[in-house]
Amino acid sequence: MTTLPYVGRFAPSPSGPLHFGSLIAALGSYLRARSLAGKWLLRIEDIDPPREVAGASDDILRTLEAYGMLWDDTELYQSHRTQAYRARLDALLRQEQAYYCHCSRRQIQAMGGLYDGRCGRLRPQLRGGAIRIRNRAAIAAFDDILMGRVSVDNAFAAEDFIIRRSDGLYAYQLAVVLDDAFQGISEVVRGCDLIEASCRQLSLYSMFDLKAPDWLHLPLACVKPGVKLSKQNHAPAIDKRRPQASLQAALAFLGQPGVDDAGSVEQMLAQAVAQFRLDAIAQQSEILIGS
Repeated sequence: MTTLPYVGRFAPSPSGPLHFGSLIAALGSYLRARSLAGKWLLRIEDIDPPREVAGASDDILRTLEAYGMLWDDTELYQSHRTQAYRARLDALLRQEQAYYCHCSRRQIQAMGGLYDGRCGRLRPQLRGGAIRIRNRAAIAAFDDILMGRVSVDNAFAAEDFIIRRSDGLYAYQLAVVLDDAFQGISEVVRGCDLIEASCRQLSLYSMFDLKAPDWLHLPLACVKPGVKLSKQNHAPAIDKRRPQASLQAALAFLGQPGVDDAGSVEQMLAQAVAQFRLDAIAQQSEILIGS
């Protein structure tokens, strides 16, 4: 039996510099890929211009380089993939697997917070507005390599979710599925805040007849219960000039033993890869960290 090569990825959005939570996701995915002699790809998810910060994409690349996490192949920018998204969207509309929706957030809140599919029942269809997938492959649970069996609310899983926003921007769920398939990603390593997104992405994989990757969700670094370290709550950027301390802290967060930091970051990472243990990572959705 032939074993397919491992292909992992790190896919940040350029909404600001990398912070400690970003470093955990990057390092976890990097160590997993390198410990399995696999490829580690970089994708910049730059399809939401209102949230993007000028210069952030380049800063992310320079930060990863400063931390010794060098990616394979050329980095992929989602902004270069919009033709692929448009082609898939057009096909879904032609096949009536997607439909236009004009409902406001207030209307959806009045439905109980989950969309009830009413625009999909209109004949004829009203063009314009957002575009929703006609979700005929609801998936409410899956097996995670670290967390075990995980599940989401059945009603959430069955919702016809948005795949193109009303402002014309492509939704994360559509873009990430098409790009992971395009790049041949075999396993997605990322934070536990995206478990719900994984269920929706699995629905798209099924509807698009694409092979889904395996999933490995890491604990989130939280400043207090339920509040993750993020750009939205002003998490500070990690230090590009002195990366050793942040690398040691991220290794400790992931349950990995410390490494000799007297040498280069490349030497630190080589040692971390050699002694990486997946079973040392906490099987919990979040870990509180000091401020």
